[in-house]
Amino acid sequence: MVAIGIEGMEREQRIRKRPRLTWDVAPSEPQVKRAQVVSNEGVNRRRHASPPRRDDDREGHYVFNLGENLTPRYKILSKIGEGTFGRVLECWDRQTREYVAIKVVRSIRKYRDAAMIEVDVLQHLAKNDKGNSHCVQIRNWFDYRNHICIVFEKLGPSLFDFLKRNKYCPFPVDLVREFGRQLLESVAYMHDLHLIHTDLKPENILLVSSEHIKLPGCKRLSSDETQFRCLPKSSAIKLIDFGSTAFDNQNHSSIVSTRHYRAPEVILGLGWSYPCDLWSVGCILIELCSGGALFQTHENLEHLAMMERVLGPLPEHMVRRADRGAEKYFRRGSRLNWPEGAVSRESIRAVNKLYCLKDLVSQHVVSSRSSLTDLLQGLLKYDPSERLTARQALSHPFFQNLT
Repeated sequence: MVAIGIEGMEREQRIRKRPRLTWDVAPSEPQVKRAQVVSNEGVNRRRHASPPRRDDDREGHYVFNLGENLTPRYKILSKIGEGTFGRVLECWDRQTREYVAIKVVRSIRKYRDAAMIEVDVLQHLAKNDKGNSHCVQIRNWFDYRNHICIVFEKLGPSLFDFLKRNKYCPFPVDLVREFGRQLLESVAYMHDLHLIHTDLKPENILLVSSEHIKLPGCKRLSSDETQFRCLPKSSAIKLIDFGSTAFDNQNHSSIVSTRHYRAPEVILGLGWSYPCDLWSVGCILIELCSGGALFQTHENLEHLAMMERVLGPLPEHMVRRADRGAEKYFRRGSRLNWPEGAVSRESIRAVNKLYCLKDLVSQHVVSSRSSLTDLLQGLLKYDPSERLTARQALSHPFFQNLT
């Protein structure tokens, strides 16, 4: 639900800095007190009143206190996320008597307009959902003190939060298979409705449940001490954050997707459509298997060099058609201006430490490595016209062992 920027990562460690979400954040108030807040509903009707009006903060965020109401229907229990769009609050819904997550959008015109587009997309998704879309469900929406508020079902942590909590220890391949199948089903569902998500990433894939088990896992690099890791009790996931979703027939912005998951056609300025989502899926699957983002970069030339290191040379016909903004990344002809154009020696080292796709998968996966590699080669085709569709990917042998 939270749209999170990725620029400003530490260059030395090349690790993303991102706001922590549900699973990483300590409870804002004692569980006992929180239970009392919920169980005492109706004892004092004055508690249902709206709080006094306050000015928004300088960025247009809604200012609140825990325990206050967001309209008489919703009681604010905690903040579970924040992004450029606004904040996500965990609330108690008095009417349905359940926990919900409410996205409270900043009171700025462009964010309000984007929120209304997201509401339209969410309602369109819900209207056609037969219960197997793996897309988050909108419960309600309202305009409160100039803030668009979108009410969602309450879900668990994101896959990124889970990786971070496990010190980036990867998921078992069988679990990645389950995640990948559900993710592709949600993408196929969206594409059937002529919608392109454009911002697929582990932060936007949430586990349905927060329940997990603790197991001995990866070992620390500095000693033989065993490091424990957690695994989710349920593999059920849902896709969130449709704030950047676009209909295929509408005008498309030139740049989409969070950097790590951005397809080559976007970087080269060739236009984009459904296949850009499948490139992102390929990047996500590798990250879930390895524990780290495949292309940890924030600069276009370095990004393209990383792609060539993992996947081989970019096709000449794509390079020839690159827009003027991307021409500077190439010498005459189709050769990438690398390493000559690198901004630093560190950048060159970051590219050189990558492996080709087959070797990269072999480092982290034992069973199903050949079928997974073949699937990834289909999802990470440079030419979007040759890339697997979501439906084709679901029919791949990697998923055939699922029951």
